[in-house]
Amino acid sequence: MSRLCIVVDRLSDWAPYYPSDDLITAEDFLALDGAAAPIDATHVINLCADLAYLETGYYVSLLAEARRQRALPSVETLNQLSRQALIDLQLAAIEPLLQELDRRGALPGETLTFRAVFGECRDPALARLARRLFERLPHPVLEATLEKRHGSWHLTALAPLGIGALAESEQDLFATALNRHSTKVWRTPRARRRYRFDLAILVDHEEALPPSNKVALRQFIRAGRRLGIDVNLITHRDAGRLAEFDALFIRETTRLDHHTYRMAKQAEHEGLVVIDDPQSILRCTNKIYLHALLGSHRIPAPRGQLLHRRDMANLDARLATLDYPLVLKVPDGAFSKGVVKIRSREELEAEAPKLFESSALLLLQEWLPTDFDWRIGVLDGEVLFASRYFMARGHWQIYDHSSGKTRSGGFTTHDPADVPPAVVKAALRATRLIGNGLYGVDLKQIGERVVVIEVNDNPNLDAGVEDLVLRDALYTRVMSVFLKRMERQLEPGRGETGQNPVPARALERTAPGIER
Repeated sequence: MSRLCIVVDRLSDWAPYYPSDDLITAEDFLALDGAAAPIDATHVINLCADLAYLETGYYVSLLAEARRQRALPSVETLNQLSRQALIDLQLAAIEPLLQELDRRGALPGETLTFRAVFGECRDPALARLARRLFERLPHPVLEATLEKRHGSWHLTALAPLGIGALAESEQDLFATALNRHSTKVWRTPRARRRYRFDLAILVDHEEALPPSNKVALRQFIRAGRRLGIDVNLITHRDAGRLAEFDALFIRETTRLDHHTYRMAKQAEHEGLVVIDDPQSILRCTNKIYLHALLGSHRIPAPRGQLLHRRDMANLDARLATLDYPLVLKVPDGAFSKGVVKIRSREELEAEAPKLFESSALLLLQEWLPTDFDWRIGVLDGEVLFASRYFMARGHWQIYDHSSGKTRSGGFTTHDPADVPPAVVKAALRATRLIGNGLYGVDLKQIGERVVVIEVNDNPNLDAGVEDLVLRDALYTRVMSVFLKRMERQLEPGRGETGQNPVPARALERTAPGIER
């Protein structure tokens, strides 16, 4: 998997660089029919000069995608670059960066032209700008023109260039950037066959409560590579390089108005296998959606009511079926944040306006005190782990943020066969309503009563906690699901459920900033 194919107009265009078996002319590339196309060439870098609509370079990307190869640039990118209105739409978000660079004195004069090569440039002061351009319009070589008008800088032109347009002084930059971007284009055939697939794990190294600790991340990498998957860590800064991979595994806390959701959407659009997919994030993130979903399918959940801002004037009707104490929740809280215990009407009238500042609807539910919550991990419709998370000492939630520092309770992890069947059954019923990704179902057990509190996408998988029963096998099971789905993507006419068939966009494996 993941063999690189570099397409140039003429072999002489590659003369300044080391010879490569991955090189092919545009004429020869276009002459290949579907049956003759090299099976192991799944990533194509299109370095042709004429990329206009229906010209040679355009057809290189078009046929690459038709052959289920990933092309850089993609046809979508070429179409966007051909219309200034679409360029403006894609790059509107860089205006604040231009003004910041101006304040720092990084943009001298009144006009400035520079080239971005795989998101890199020769001027360190413009590195962030070059990276941002590549993230939004991925193309090997872009020439950007900036102008200062009425005291503000604007991007006035953005042109794609072929490899032949590079000056001699830019050739080292091109070779270095391409090398970083593709995990050594000139690697040996043995190294090329080492891994069948490429998988990216999205992480935030600064996150206080990440879904997987560092030991678990290392275990995922080892498990994947044992199965023939080259696993690499990426951050949100690598969004422009998602198409280098065959799959994305999100190990950063997800939110809707956040890069985790946007990257999941982008990866799904590129045809990658994604866990968790954007639909799962959308469905799990909002507690109000889950409350309605569980209720409509008669899955046991705490009794509750939706509370709108205007309901504060008529609380008696909304509280008729509920008794204090109650729990008031914002729709998108996580790690016990945005959840308030309400002991009286006075407390409700005091606390609700604070939470209404961030949401027009709140969820008011019965309070169900227990010493612990069950967390049933479900992957691909099957139980992955079963843990009990205990309440923080002296507190009614698992996480206690009241002192300014986050405290949490203890845990135990169990063989799923030892978990009460009603708990497992309720968890599996709930996740079937969401999808077939990776979920953590929180449940409470009060005597014979079992209720689903919520379904979380992207649940914790920490070394020393959720892996205590399966140990290494937990990580292997997760990577095996990715492997099964990536192999399924290769079947003719087949794509991941809920995703586009592989459209094939981009190039080889690793990118700058990706840790091994």
